[in-house]
Amino acid sequence: MHRKGLLDKLGFYAIIYLEKCRDGDKMKPRILVVGSSNIDFVCRMDRVPMQGETMISDGSYAFVPGGKGANTAVAAARLGGDVLFCTRVGNDSYGKQLSEKYAGEGIDTRFITMDRAAKTGLAVIMVEGTGHNRIVVYSGANMNLSREDAEEAFTSYPDALLLQLETDTDTVVAATHMAKAKGAKVFLDAGPATREFPLEQLGPLEVLSPNETETEILTGIKPNSAANCLRACVELMNRAFCKYVVLKLGDRGCYVYDGTHCHHLAPLDIGEPVDTTAAGDAFTAALAVRYMQNGGDILDACEFANAVGGYVVTKAGAFPSLPTLSELRAFLEKDGE
Repeated sequence: MHRKGLLDKLGFYAIIYLEKCRDGDKMKPRILVVGSSNIDFVCRMDRVPMQGETMISDGSYAFVPGGKGANTAVAAARLGGDVLFCTRVGNDSYGKQLSEKYAGEGIDTRFITMDRAAKTGLAVIMVEGTGHNRIVVYSGANMNLSREDAEEAFTSYPDALLLQLETDTDTVVAATHMAKAKGAKVFLDAGPATREFPLEQLGPLEVLSPNETETEILTGIKPNSAANCLRACVELMNRAFCKYVVLKLGDRGCYVYDGTHCHHLAPLDIGEPVDTTAAGDAFTAALAVRYMQNGGDILDACEFANAVGGYVVTKAGAFPSLPTLSELRAFLEKDGE
């Protein structure tokens, strides 16, 4: 779908209205993110080296903020959410820098814990010339994020909970049940997935959203056709109690299933990606914010999330690629220029 067409579909004035609501509380859902916080070591290269190969690269490298939880929190805050972040960072220079960065984004940092037993999490991100990436995560303090940390964060009475799988499994499972007790809607980005993750133990989910790789890991089904997407969604709904499954299909858009009806939503037409880092995190954050603002219209929320994901892959890096509403509107107005 072209940018101008999507802007018309989403509603030009609706986006302006949401933008204005950033400074008020009328439309700002209170969103708690319980998840990971990393410093990212981003390495750019034409291609990743083969086994045993030493490759001299003329690319670049940098240390930048990241982590699926942090990416989601920052994306949600920039898109109009009233965001609280529950995470653990090391009691080191990176941990202090990250906490200051989150506060600068307008995120409530009361529930960030400085861990004295572990270092700040590190992600090594290898970005190839095609824009596609490979990531290795060293969890560090993230794996010490506990159910007690989540329980304290729920004293904020959030409207919604955003989760990923880069932290301790017991904490993720416990947080979904806390959300049920507090009446908060749960949006789970199922990454990084493992075959053993106990989907059956989770509390009720509003949206379960894996990408293509995570879908195959969780179900054994590669979502490479409409029939396989449906099969995978049915399998996920058989394992997890959720209202919607939203498969993130990269340059094929997304696939939505509610247990009865299915919809394939085309991606934004943006050409070749620059960097896919954080695109999935931003998609889930955008979906959650829009869904909470529009009264639960899942298709509208997914169209908005597609637009945000499309924007993100045109930029390099995680945080630098996450748009504000005004940046997203300007991007959509370009109409494919």
